[in-house]
Amino acid sequence: MKHRQDFIVGLTVIATVAALIAGVLWLQQRDPAHRRQRVVAQFSDVGNARVGNAAMIRGVKSGRIDRIELADDGAVLVRLSLDRGTELPRDPVVLLGESSLFGEWQATITERAAVPRDDAVQRQLTGAREPGLIPGATLPDIAKLTVVAGQIAGDVANVAERVEVAFDDNAARELRGSIRNFAILAQTLAKTVTDHSGDLDTLSSHLQDAVNSLNRTARKTEQIAGRVDSSMTSGDVRRMMTDFAAAAAELRVATATIASMTQRLAGSQSRLDNFLTSGDSVLMKINAGQGTLGRLVNDSSLYVDSDSLVTSLHGLVQEIRANPKRFFSMRLF
Repeated sequence: MKHRQDFIVGLTVIATVAALIAGVLWLQQRDPAHRRQRVVAQFSDVGNARVGNAAMIRGVKSGRIDRIELADDGAVLVRLSLDRGTELPRDPVVLLGESSLFGEWQATITERAAVPRDDAVQRQLTGAREPGLIPGATLPDIAKLTVVAGQIAGDVANVAERVEVAFDDNAARELRGSIRNFAILAQTLAKTVTDHSGDLDTLSSHLQDAVNSLNRTARKTEQIAGRVDSSMTSGDVRRMMTDFAAAAAELRVATATIASMTQRLAGSQSRLDNFLTSGDSVLMKINAGQGTLGRLVNDSSLYVDSDSLVTSLHGLVQEIRANPKRFFSMRLF
């Protein structure tokens, strides 16, 4: 009976120790059978990340941070333990950031293309990396965001103070006056639009007519272009070009003929100039009374004698007609 009680006590102690060991391993999420997938990410700073923080892939918890250690070159290596069979994204990166307002952090494994366009984060991801390590970056935590928000709030307060200083009573009165003037301007513009609405309708009608005319012109132009295209394809243009070439050849021949005639006319003009010069010399001599013709032209006595001669001849002719026998005698044998 006593041995049986000792056996039960020993079995109870062994079961309790096994339960304690299993509980500790479960709490530490150990993997003694090595059924998890191991990946290592390199960071320049991990912030407030701790061992045991969740590792998320596409919003699903797929593992945990198993170890954080400092490398010889000053970089921080974060070893992640992922569930076996977990598929990593293409071109993966690891982002450390807060998961709640209570200071809890998580490691998010995502694609590089999905990383926020932040210069600080991009610089962390483009740093020197050792082969086989996933690049990692730390997102700004809520404390930093709070500090930045405080700075922004301070800047906004300064701007508000400056606006308050600039926007005094005079500025308010000027603003009211500007608003009143704007209202008057709006009323005037509305009245002008109402008064000239008929003109606008007329202008719109004229514009429509002009557009219609332009459309008709465009259609006619298109028809003409079609005709020209059809003429070009039917060979009329080729015949026209042949006729143009023949006309150009004839025009060149005519031009050469005209040039020859011009040269001959120049020679004739030279001879005519010589003839006119000679004639002018002769006329000057006649006018001066030189030579027989000059004397005939300038001596009036010759005209008188010639007139008397003509009169005498006329009388002689009449006398011959009246008495022919006196001047002519005929004998018959």
